[in-house]
Amino acid sequence: QVELNESGGGSVRPGGSLTLSCTVSGYIPNSCAMEWYRQAPGEERELVSSINSDGTTNYLETLKGRFTISQANDRKDLYLQMNSLTIEDTAVYYCAVERNGVYCSMPDCYPCRDLYSWGQGTAVTVST
Repeated sequence: QVELNESGGGSVRPGGSLTLSCTVSGYIPNSCAMEWYRQAPGEERELVSSINSDGTTNYLETLKGRFTISQANDRKDLYLQMNSLTIEDTAVYYCAVERNGVYCSMPDCYPCRDLYSWGQGTAVTVST
């Protein structure tokens, strides 16, 4: 079982920056990407960004250019650099193992999301 521990959230003013961290305990198969999600008050949890084991990244279209995802070479640490923050970025941020991916341990394959449970997340508040 994988454990994910998020940190780095806080309160900032609009235009500010934060870097979120996620410490990963356990093994992440190469076929499983790592992801950042966020959940704003009263909203559904949404996928913010993902990074594959080869470093390929994807972002929510509206966040491109402001957020940068990265990971340590051993995939034990995941980061989300957030710049030019707006009030709309206020949310609890969660790291995750790819929710829709699979990994195979012969002879079977399993959903990546079965490797872990959602952590506490880290709260980001952007306000004046």
